[in-house]
Amino acid sequence: MDGFLDTAILIDIYRGYQPAQQWLQNNQNKTYALSPIVRLEAMEGSQNKQQLTKIKKLLDSFPIATYQNHDLLWAMQQLETYHLSHNVGMMDCLIAAPSYSQQLPLLTRNLKHFKPLLNNLAQRPY
Repeated sequence: MDGFLDTAILIDIYRGYQPAQQWLQNNQNKTYALSPIVRLEAMEGSQNKQQLTKIKKLLDSFPIATYQNHDLLWAMQQLETYHLSHNVGMMDCLIAAPSYSQQLPLLTRNLKHFKPLLNNLAQRPY
């Protein structure tokens, strides 16, 4: 596996945003996974059954990361450390956890929230 995708990147792909499409095409030989939280956030954004069906088709093309107990403990520690100082939320911590534990990049457009958690593992792909 080559890394993880944040919700914003996944939604850019879903919406056909040209830089995201180009990035995906240039990286088709790599494997990126989704945290269960990213999958849930993407499905939650659906406003009707047609959108839900379309997003699920995209979601099914990516493997889903699994959480270990130490991932959840790490996420709780990060929330305690960075919530007030950097406005980092619970979902950010949970999305970042597999990236941190596996030391693989999290591709995101939200460096503001993920850099404090992941340092250079938080990367903007385009």
